Amino acid sequence: MDHTIVHFEIPAKDVEKLRHFYEQLFNWKIIEYPSPLDYWVIQTIPVNDNGTAQRPGVNGGMFRKQQPEAKPINYFAVESINDYLAKTVKLGGKVISPKQEVPNVGWIAAAEDPEGNQFALFEHL
Repeated sequence: MDHTIVHFEIPAKDVEKLRHFYEQLFNWKIIEYPSPLDYWVIQTIPVNDNGTAQRPGVNGGMFRKQQPEAKPINYFAVESINDYLAKTVKLGGKVISPKQEVPNVGWIAAAEDPEGNQFALFEHL
């Protein structure tokens, strides 16, 4: 498996302002996700009815910033979140958010490298 970026997230203090900015800047399609999560899906490339990318590229999301220090985060594909969280800790990083299910999609977890840079792991169903 290539451990490449498969998703990104952008925190926003003013979602509508940032939404407008990225839609105008890059012509991205940004739509509110129908749930109580206060989350918007960013389509940088077209997707089919199942949400599968129609060509190479990475789509992402935007969420309402809860902490002022929140930064954008990249999600990397892995075969096993449990294995990669253990490897992260062994190499001097730390777990920020443990493995959690994303229904009908897979699992995610967040971590920090030894210098404090946050990243996330994604394990597909």
